[in-house]
Amino acid sequence: MTRFIHDQFAKDYLEELLKDYGEVKASEKVSGEIKEIDVLFTPAKQQSSNIQILGLLGRFAEHPAIIEPYRNPASTDEICDCILKLLEIKALLRREAKANKTKLQDSEIPKLWVFTPTISETRLSSFGTIQKQGWLSGVHFLPDALRTAIVAIHQLPQTPETLWLRLLGRGSVQSQAIIELQALPLDHPYQKQTLELVYNLRENLRVNQELEADDRELIMRLEPLYQKNREQAREEGRQEGKQEGRQEGKQNLILRQLNRRIGEIDTSLIEQIQGLSLEKLENLGEALLDFSSFSDLETWLNQQSI
Repeated sequence: MTRFIHDQFAKDYLEELLKDYGEVKASEKVSGEIKEIDVLFTPAKQQSSNIQILGLLGRFAEHPAIIEPYRNPASTDEICDCILKLLEIKALLRREAKANKTKLQDSEIPKLWVFTPTISETRLSSFGTIQKQGWLSGVHFLPDALRTAIVAIHQLPQTPETLWLRLLGRGSVQSQAIIELQALPLDHPYQKQTLELVYNLRENLRVNQELEADDRELIMRLEPLYQKNREQAREEGRQEGKQEGRQEGKQNLILRQLNRRIGEIDTSLIEQIQGLSLEKLENLGEALLDFSSFSDLETWLNQQSI
């Protein structure tokens, strides 16, 4: 049961990271015996340079990609099934190109990336994998014609470039990645969303009675981070509430002063005043002392929009 929880987390997580850079289809069905691709990614025509922030995952997403993440070590049969999905997609693209009387470009054919938390050297050897120059350790390529690489997450170096892949690992690898994620700057574009997905994973695992040792350890490691996050959210909510309270109080005071000075305010003017920042409300509080008519207020408000 927990494997399906982790599978859904992986799909949601990859979709969240990649959606800004192209089209992401999770659980995409292919022909044959109705197989499902976990994540099918098609990059946008104008690729954003921001994709570099995803490090190694961003390199995978520079071209059309089939991404198959596994919670447990991928078996030989599972890797072969992934390759079969790739070949079926390639055959489908060839048929479409033939029907449209166009030539299928090599760059249009997806590459397959199989993410596995661990894998033995024996299994890698059975697929004839090699390490390619310019790629990090842990990325094992099959012969070029197969357009496939096996990513052994436990072998990836512990660097910022691999963080977004190590979050899909197991045990200490995933736990360390979560610590690094939590330490990222608060304005990092993917920190908040990813932490929320991780916390959702924690909640889904907590309601399951048959947890593996890895999952129990993950919940324990996440507990202090989760509590800290929730306390921070509550404090931000309190501060935001205080800010809103000050702003609402200032609005009411300004409206009462204006009513006394120039008469009852029109609804449209009230809406403009309610849209002012706290700083501008304070400026209006000083300016209204010189108002003698509605036109003075209208003039002042129009100047704020210039």
